[in-house]
Amino acid sequence: MISRWRSTLPLYVAIPVAAIGGLTLSASYPEPGWWFLAVPGVALIVWSLAGRRWWSALLVGLASGVAFWLPLIDWLTLYLGPVPWLALATVMILWMLIWSVLAAFVLNNGPRVWATPRAQVAFIPLVVAGLWVAREGISSVWPYGGFSWGRVAQSQAEGVFGHLVPWLSTAGLSFVLVWLSTTIVVLIRMANARWLWSVPVVVTVVALLFPSFPIVTTGSMKIGAVQGNADAGLFSDYTPGEILSDHLSASEELVGKPLDVVVWPENANDIDPLRDAASARALNDLALRLDAPIVFGTITHPDPDTYFNSSLVWTPGEGVTAHYDKIHPVPFAEYMPSRDFFYALAPDLVGLVSRDYSAGTRSNVVMIDQTPVGLSICFDITDDQQAYDMHRDGAQVVFAQTNNADFGRTDESLQQLSIARLRAMEMGRTVVNISTVGVSAIIAPDGSTISDLPRFTAGAMYADVPLSTTATPAMIAGRFIELLLAATGIAGLALVGVVTLRVRRRASLGRGGRADTAVAPGE
Repeated sequence: MISRWRSTLPLYVAIPVAAIGGLTLSASYPEPGWWFLAVPGVALIVWSLAGRRWWSALLVGLASGVAFWLPLIDWLTLYLGPVPWLALATVMILWMLIWSVLAAFVLNNGPRVWATPRAQVAFIPLVVAGLWVAREGISSVWPYGGFSWGRVAQSQAEGVFGHLVPWLSTAGLSFVLVWLSTTIVVLIRMANARWLWSVPVVVTVVALLFPSFPIVTTGSMKIGAVQGNADAGLFSDYTPGEILSDHLSASEELVGKPLDVVVWPENANDIDPLRDAASARALNDLALRLDAPIVFGTITHPDPDTYFNSSLVWTPGEGVTAHYDKIHPVPFAEYMPSRDFFYALAPDLVGLVSRDYSAGTRSNVVMIDQTPVGLSICFDITDDQQAYDMHRDGAQVVFAQTNNADFGRTDESLQQLSIARLRAMEMGRTVVNISTVGVSAIIAPDGSTISDLPRFTAGAMYADVPLSTTATPAMIAGRFIELLLAATGIAGLALVGVVTLRVRRRASLGRGGRADTAVAPGE
């Protein structure tokens, strides 16, 4: 039975619907963090694409992309102004445009391949969601290492679907949300398939009732985490040693507590103790009084032409006993790709990136008192591959060290904390998210908060946190889930493309008959 389709939204309606969808989806992330808006947000975007030809799909995709990305990352404007914000948003919107055209093509021509209502509900959302996963996956790693922010799964750290992430991975959770959204749209547009509404209802109920992945603890670790409330921003006017002093002072409240380790944030020591004796003495004195190693962020400079954003482990009486250099420096912030080219376009902004940090080659897992600890510096926490590497190398707890001072009271630190929370659940590991200025929190493997500190408050958290060697399905599968889902979307797109090409070729030869019977009309 060929399904009958309700009419396509007029373009003058589809564009504002797409924009509302983008804004709705953006609101599902912190702040305001209304996670329940993710599905309706994506559904509005998909609905606005149904029945669109490629050129109008571009307009609709532009509306949704602008409405989603500009508010989501407006924290970039606080100190850097509108140019970096607009540049990054433009790249991410371009990815959205590509997905929009491809999704519209599948929505329009999928019925040529899957003619019955049952087949359309089974396959069209599968392909559209697979293409979404492909978009998120590629944009997370390319160009210049990508930007793995704004993935729809990241809206669910405190939502009812978040518990699925250790089973499905971040990519798999994104797929489920977009599949559900697209299925709803396909069913709304079908005029004669009300009985198929049981499909998304049953899947949603199963997802909500699906058990959380069981995490087995293998011991515990007594951790102190220090937020120095240091003026550590890129444009801050601080005296050398001031940031170190702030973290030394905030650590005093931990003296006398039984500790296995103390964690400071990224850039917490603004004077490299490998090159400065006074900095080394101050660290060693505190470590001796704490009777515990200190893990801290600093900038290391092993030779005149090389800089690393580093995390060092300082053991009392021994000095640096472990060392991690950030593997994935942030382009246009920690290094300037194609410096000459971009300098010609924006010399003032390029001049702000005065040094190029090198990419580290050390493992992001270090040993602290016989416990393997995963180290993550700032945006590392968004990088799936680094999570897989930590799992491979046996990390039993993760220290996510970050410096949010450049983003003030914007949503950036809350969004990053949400990503860290989702990562804790995905890995089945305690994550210590420690910032120079907050928000800082110790997050249990189930995503609950063990301890936290508000923004712009000096202080220390102390907790005996669970360690785990549990291997979640997401970590065991690694990138396989993402690649499988993306391949499903691309294969489905190819199938629709081949069938559509054949139908149009037959029609052009006068032998196509009424080949477009099952297709929703474009404008």
